[in-house]
Amino acid sequence: MSTHLLNAALTAAEHGWCVFPLRPGGKPPALHGERACTRSGECASGHRKWEQRATTDPDRIRAAWSRAPFNVGIATGPSGLVVIDLDTPEHKGSADAPDGATTFRALCERAGHPVPDTCRTRTPSGGTHLYFTAPPGVRIGSTAGTIAASVDTRAWGGYVVAAGSVTPAGAYEALSAPVAAPLPSWLQSILRPAPRTPQAPSMAVAGQSRRYADVALTAEARNVATAQLGSREAALFRAARALGRFVAWGDLPRHVVEEALQEAGEATGLTVAECRSTLRSALDWSISHNQQRRGNAA
Repeated sequence: MSTHLLNAALTAAEHGWCVFPLRPGGKPPALHGERACTRSGECASGHRKWEQRATTDPDRIRAAWSRAPFNVGIATGPSGLVVIDLDTPEHKGSADAPDGATTFRALCERAGHPVPDTCRTRTPSGGTHLYFTAPPGVRIGSTAGTIAASVDTRAWGGYVVAAGSVTPAGAYEALSAPVAAPLPSWLQSILRPAPRTPQAPSMAVAGQSRRYADVALTAEARNVATAQLGSREAALFRAARALGRFVAWGDLPRHVVEEALQEAGEATGLTVAECRSTLRSALDWSISHNQQRRGNAA
């Protein structure tokens, strides 16, 4: 057991942030997937994903982190958080673009507000996470590029790696006290989705589509990870095109698709920049061309 990582998980939980284990030395969740679920214990009434299983219970945290040196994930939605991810341009596949911090600072200036003073964490890549408390009674989803280029957010459907976690690229480092300021109203107006007028699909259809989306994500990530030399980038492109429709329909968060395919692409030998560039273009195209759900997801 790593006392350092256990303490990082307990510290986050003390601030009301719901945590769950990430793979040792990595960022993907360490919890079992739906296919491997035994429908017992916490999953007795049905498979529970990481967002549902994240907890602030110190006993459950100690039990989990006694098994392995897990990194610490914070489920932002259940924690009542909105985290703004200010990324570095090379992490997005475009080293010539301004970084997320510069872009966000310019956005604040145009809006007539200072850069908010709140809890901050530095990522191993040199980016920054800004933590905010979500407004009560408002459900905000995660976004990618909605605020600005190289500026993503993690809220419902997303998670961040907590300070104290360590990857081969380095550690996540707390830059301030863990006190999150309320999300500024002008940022909320950008992130809060506008009301939709078209009739939403029935709960049965929506549930079926989400289940199909989860299966498709697993299958496409496997296709990329097993692609042969000479066809790896094409496989990544096809997978992103195929999964982009589920992002457009709200069945899968974009960052979940990006992280799964990024990991699979890098596992085949593609570089970080190659994966990022391919994923961005393919997902952007697919999302823009699949705004209307056509029939059943299957």
